[in-house]
Amino acid sequence: MPSFIADHPMLCAVALIFIDIAVWRLISADLANWKLAARLVIFAVFSVVLFNDGMNPMQTAPYADDTTLHLAATALQIGWWLFAARTLTVLLGAVMMQRVGHTGRLLQDLMGAVIFLIAIIAAMAYVLDLPVKGVLATSGAVAIIVGLALQSTLSDVFSGIVLNTTKPYQIDDWISIDGTEGRVTDIDWRATRLQTSQGSLAVIPNSLAAKAKIINFSRPADMFGLAVSLQVSPHARPQTVIEALERAMQGCRPLLAQPAPSVAFKASTSGGVEYEISGFVPAMGLKRETRNLLYDLAYRHLQAAGVGLLSATEGSTPPAASGARALLERSSIFSTLRQEEKDTFSQNMTLHTYRAGEMILAAGEVSDHLFIIESGVVSVLLVKDGHKFEAGRMGPGEVIGESGILSEQAALADFSAKTYCTLYRIENEYLKPCLDARHDIGEAMKALLDFRRHAAQALTEDAPVVPVKKGFLQWLRKRGL
Repeated sequence: MPSFIADHPMLCAVALIFIDIAVWRLISADLANWKLAARLVIFAVFSVVLFNDGMNPMQTAPYADDTTLHLAATALQIGWWLFAARTLTVLLGAVMMQRVGHTGRLLQDLMGAVIFLIAIIAAMAYVLDLPVKGVLATSGAVAIIVGLALQSTLSDVFSGIVLNTTKPYQIDDWISIDGTEGRVTDIDWRATRLQTSQGSLAVIPNSLAAKAKIINFSRPADMFGLAVSLQVSPHARPQTVIEALERAMQGCRPLLAQPAPSVAFKASTSGGVEYEISGFVPAMGLKRETRNLLYDLAYRHLQAAGVGLLSATEGSTPPAASGARALLERSSIFSTLRQEEKDTFSQNMTLHTYRAGEMILAAGEVSDHLFIIESGVVSVLLVKDGHKFEAGRMGPGEVIGESGILSEQAALADFSAKTYCTLYRIENEYLKPCLDARHDIGEAMKALLDFRRHAAQALTEDAPVVPVKKGFLQWLRKRGL
């Protein structure tokens, strides 16, 4: 041992404590292993300094004839016990963090408190030579008084321990506790904190969370449930409604195929009948978008089946109107036609039906007619690297074949019936005069064609390869150095 340390052991011991504090503050949290190693080394050196100078923490302090040195040695010996407790707490915390992660933080805090309590009692028994039995008896009485005063807080603490042990939810899980829904941001001694969808912070006491009904939307992690309720006219045939809603589900691509989505009758009143569509999506962030899409598809497919939602304006099309005439009213492109133009169009539209799997328009085919989907789901297939994949799904009111009509170009994708479909066909000889006379309809179809071309191009082109920067480290890795 260096002579300076041997000559000034107390000064060196105090210096080591300050060095430990400085190192712990200065080393970044990202270097947790280095921080732990530094603390272990400093504690080992601190212990060697004390034991070599006769300041054994298991015994009372030396220098009984010198009050100043005796008090200093006593303080350092007590400091050794606290230093040991802190080092052991950090070590156990690092081990538990690797095994259970942040979810065990409350258990780590509890273990740390127990370790420090043991260290304090040991310091009182060995260093101060106090009667531990009397201290424990006194502390027990104090603990009873404090426990009665902090009954609610202790309930939260032990409930937090139960929640961390049973793990009904973890950090970043999306949960609902008694109707309060949000993402778990923290679980501490007293409460669980949720960040709601509105961005606000909800603080729920652990004692309440332990007794409440908890719904964890993040488990299992690969699917998240959603439901959409709709009320329809009580005069609509249930089978017609269910078939239309099933087509809406098949037209909603974000819904998982397994577990399969379903439609169920919920309730019937004199004012209407309620149905519910339920299914699953692969990510929490898709729930809101999928619910909106599913509701829109349900509206369109019900409308195509002649069933109106109670919240929708019914009777916009005269009851005597033909299916072709009603479809023109619902079409986003042709709804701006004048009444006499719609009458003329509807008289020249022919109805075609396709069974599931039948080809409606093949890629590479130049269409001389336009299809408007009346009912059913149409699948759009593109080719990439020699393999076909589904790029999208189409539903009532959407058009097929605009590329051949506008620019006499071949279709970019295969359009096939995913379900039983009915489509109205308009020949180019009837459609061309309308496009020449009504530039707004022609521009709308051109915008649709441009959008589909860009979407197809984006889906079929290979993603650009990001060049990898070459350097000395990459050269070493390639050679296994």
